[in-house]
Amino acid sequence: MMMFGRKKKQGSEETADAAPESVAPQPAGSGTEPAAGDPAGTTAEPSPAGAPHEGPRDSADVEDLGSLVDLGAVHARPAPGMELRLELDPKTNDVSGLQMGNDDGAVQVQVFAAPRSSGIWEEIRGEISEMIAGNGGTVEEAEGPFGPELRTRLAQSGPQGRTVFAPAVFAGVDGPRWFLRAVYSGAPAVDESARATFDECVRSIVVTRGDEPRAPREMLPLTMPEGATKGPVELDEDGTPAGDDLQPFERGPEITEVR
Repeated sequence: MMMFGRKKKQGSEETADAAPESVAPQPAGSGTEPAAGDPAGTTAEPSPAGAPHEGPRDSADVEDLGSLVDLGAVHARPAPGMELRLELDPKTNDVSGLQMGNDDGAVQVQVFAAPRSSGIWEEIRGEISEMIAGNGGTVEEAEGPFGPELRTRLAQSGPQGRTVFAPAVFAGVDGPRWFLRAVYSGAPAVDESARATFDECVRSIVVTRGDEPRAPREMLPLTMPEGATKGPVELDEDGTPAGDDLQPFERGPEITEVR
């Protein structure tokens, strides 16, 4: 796991903060059917589900990426004091998702290919709801900053065999031939004021779909930023690493940069 900043403090007596990747159904499929490919990022197509113009945005709508961190299919900007963690697939060691968080909580972000003609968030919401309810959790659908979202409590095993519930909010944005899923945990999942900063981080995201043929729900490739190093590395105000003593990136349990 590649990390930028401080680790989040989690857990309480009867409520545990969930690691989003361990509890959410993964929309990424095996790619059994090829998707028709056409250039993305060359035409600003409208979002099938009306993704908000202020973000997340498609790369075709953005002229200057500014200080956003380049993660391949995603450019993002964590808020000051937040860490940005890249999650690695244990089997392939490929980057499978990113988290932006601080001591209050985190938001996990993953991006996937989607059909040109329609969004997939409505279908995925149903699948997530069914999975969580089937595992003993609770689900409420509500209107959030990015449209319909799921406010959930995830049933988990706690101390002495007790069941504890981890709050998590699942939000989705259908973009032009891509889908972004954001999963909020910790304080942002239960407190609107605490969530506001995390929403701004999600809005900062720019998605580059690419023109490769991809099956719907296939995860878009994320990459590690240039100059990533083990251990804490301070970033300048413009988001670039401070100093010139960066070491070549080495894969490991976690890599850290501090913003």
